[in-house]
Amino acid sequence: MKKLIVEGLLLVTAALPLVAQAQTAKPTVVLVHGAFADSSSWNGVIRILERDGYRVIAAANPLRGVRADADAVRALVDSVPGPVVLVGHSYGGSVISEAGEGASNVKALVYVAAFAPEAGETALGLTGKFPGSTLAPTLAPPVKLASGGNDLYILQARFHDQFAADVPAAEARLMAAGQRPVAEAALGEASTAPAWKHVPSWFVYGDKDRNIPPAALAFMADRAKSRETLVVKGASHVVMVSNAPAVAGLIEKAATAH
Repeated sequence: MKKLIVEGLLLVTAALPLVAQAQTAKPTVVLVHGAFADSSSWNGVIRILERDGYRVIAAANPLRGVRADADAVRALVDSVPGPVVLVGHSYGGSVISEAGEGASNVKALVYVAAFAPEAGETALGLTGKFPGSTLAPTLAPPVKLASGGNDLYILQARFHDQFAADVPAAEARLMAAGQRPVAEAALGEASTAPAWKHVPSWFVYGDKDRNIPPAALAFMADRAKSRETLVVKGASHVVMVSNAPAVAGLIEKAATAH
């Protein structure tokens, strides 16, 4: 009997480090880009998060429609073992709001110059809710799709000033050339049940955003009862490119919050 007790204690003792490791393991950060961008827009943030010991996945957002895009991101989230911090930029905020709904491993949402729609709201409707967006005149002629509908791009000559005014011009030119188009219908698709109603959320945006009016971003952050809202002075719509340390820092706060 004594031998069995000793062996049992040894097994429990050996397992303790594994239990402690499981309890202290950092969540995976899943980054979701928005319209007119791609996963490379997160490169600066990824470098910092990986340096600090986080596993990071930058999802390839299809930009076809809120529900369809959310299903794609949700499938990715479901494949991740352990907790997830779900981060969305711009239209990607609508996507994470949908994808995070009912996902038991999503512990936090971070909105980076992003939409946080209520059920029934659209990206276009929220953009127009407050004055200040100058996006519409900078859009290129729509690209008609064989399947119906249109793809939207920003004119490359207008991209720097409109989308990334605080990014060096040479970098903004690369971003303009590599921008991913969004389906016009996606911007007008209504959201359904938003995860931010019961998943803790954090918000960061720039006060010089020309795509989504800062007043709209402030409104959505307040409505979602943001745990912390960071307004970066002088930052454009791509605050994660121009101010990667600030954005990564807020993501890490969300990741370590209880």
